Amino acid sequence: MTTTLLRTADELHARTRAGRRVVVMTMGALHEGHATLVRTARELAGPDGEVVVTVFVNPLQFGKGEDLDRYPRTLDADLKIAEQAGADVVFAPSVDEVYPGGEPQVRVSAGPMGERLEGAVRPGHFDGMLTVVAKLLHLTRPDTALFGQKDAQQLALIRRMVRDLNFGTDIVGVPTVREADGLALSSRNRYLSPQERRTALALSQALFAGRDRHAAQEALRARALEVPATRARAEALSAIGESRAAADAHAVAKAVPGPGGPASIRAAARLVLDDAARLDPPLALDYLALVDPSDFTDVDEDFTGEAVLAVAARVGTTRLIDNIPLAFGTLGAAS
Repeated sequence: MTTTLLRTADELHARTRAGRRVVVMTMGALHEGHATLVRTARELAGPDGEVVVTVFVNPLQFGKGEDLDRYPRTLDADLKIAEQAGADVVFAPSVDEVYPGGEPQVRVSAGPMGERLEGAVRPGHFDGMLTVVAKLLHLTRPDTALFGQKDAQQLALIRRMVRDLNFGTDIVGVPTVREADGLALSSRNRYLSPQERRTALALSQALFAGRDRHAAQEALRARALEVPATRARAEALSAIGESRAAADAHAVAKAVPGPGGPASIRAAARLVLDDAARLDPPLALDYLALVDPSDFTDVDEDFTGEAVLAVAARVGTTRLIDNIPLAFGTLGAAS
């Protein structure tokens, strides 16, 4: 398969369409995470459909002092990766093509969800992101658009925009792709020195610590539903090996079955991040949060349903984000 490079929307619209068009939006500097998105798009499009990969570094979503100028531009390499993953088209428009006449006066507002977590750290970022996604949806006219779950808040906001503003596009989230050591794939990983990369591993390690704490709590709750509220129940719960429960079997025996404790999950993750803050170079935490993905507000202690454990931090001059999904009220956790 030969991937076609197009620069204008008119060129894209002139193509004959038979099956479904599936779009993967990127800012270039493609890596295996993007390739996974493209391969998934190829599967969804099928042999008769079309996969379009957009490559556009959007100036609206970079704030003052952020890395717009140094953001990597690697179009030739991007074309090769897109082609190998099964893309039919790479659509790489200029800034003038996307924003004719300069920056748009009318933009999409991310609303309250866009002011939390990433939005609080990067004011205006999500307004710029949603504006370009809306523009690219209009320019590419897809049936389906794919986005990575690593940018969980971005994905949630895009889904909300598509629903609230009646876009006729299906939005599909694709699980985070990780390197062998657990670090989530990101175009910004290339900025990390070997020492900084070792520190950066604390992000995924903190999330995994929270996930393990959650899994242990869910296992305890499930066992509590099966064992009568007697000393035998306490011994059974302690035998699972949950250290905090084993330390106080009497308290566990009196525990009321229910969802695991978000505070305990946050605390387990925070221990890892606190240790990383003492490394050389240190990790500088922006936030650690356990949130409801429908609005990105903190979950309370009796929460049930899907949640997202999210973290953002800086190592040196590089800012990284990561997250994992968790399911409360059921045995185990999504990963």
